[in-house]
Amino acid sequence: MNDKDMKMLQDKASVLIEALPYIREFNRKIIVIKYGGSAMSDDTIKESVIKDATLLKLVGFKPVIVHGGGKEISRWIEKVGMKPRFVNGLRVTDEDTMEIAEMVLNRVNKELVTMIESLGIKGCGISGKDGGLLRVRKKLSDGEDIGFVGDITGVDTTIIEHLLEDDFLPVIAPIGMDDNYMTYNINADDAACAIAKALKAEKLAFLTDIKGIYRDINDPSSFISRMNITEARSLLESGYIGGGMLPKLNSCIDAVVGGVRNVTILDGRVLHCLLLEIFTDEGVGSAIYK
Repeated sequence: MNDKDMKMLQDKASVLIEALPYIREFNRKIIVIKYGGSAMSDDTIKESVIKDATLLKLVGFKPVIVHGGGKEISRWIEKVGMKPRFVNGLRVTDEDTMEIAEMVLNRVNKELVTMIESLGIKGCGISGKDGGLLRVRKKLSDGEDIGFVGDITGVDTTIIEHLLEDDFLPVIAPIGMDDNYMTYNINADDAACAIAKALKAEKLAFLTDIKGIYRDINDPSSFISRMNITEARSLLESGYIGGGMLPKLNSCIDAVVGGVRNVTILDGRVLHCLLLEIFTDEGVGSAIYK
């Protein structure tokens, strides 16, 4: 073996050594992964995310995946001749749209489970209806009725805890029921946040379509890699955060206040972003701590 080959092997060993304290820190700890956005549209990235979650499982973590599917739902709605409608960023969900949404989310759910199983891990796909996991009430948008869109009122983690105890990797579709057992679509960010809080997860990772949080979105040098709750609230009050990042940052703060130790916003389009965030000293996303 020449010196160059030996150096390559030593570099690989260094990567493993760098990961060691994080493997120890998160061993047997629950990590909730919110998976959605563009990361679901690219097969290469999709495979990367599932491989990351599988590796976390194999080294002793307890990953739980909560997935979306908004783009796929819109595609199927258009496919049947309907037009997707949104109010304040929330999908207007009539009875027909709800039927399509549940069909698509269940399809996505089982596709992810199939990928997990192909990697030698036991995956189990469920929705918030199973075991009474997610209880909801009708969500209004500025007082306007937008149909079967749910606001989470309760989380029963019994089914997740049993799956984790039996060595499954749970994959959860964001669908819930109200007290009259009517089916509702739920925002996947809200579902992931509520589930992470109820499980007292060690970490909640949001896979998004941007690198993370910036003090000024037009200034790359203003990227924030770490901040505490006080700093995050100050950033909200500053008025610099807007668009889709505003509710996401609110969800992050809510999760940390609710008992999640660490919430991170990651660019889900980056291959193996979960491993880079968890197993390296620098990380690659924006993390919020208590």
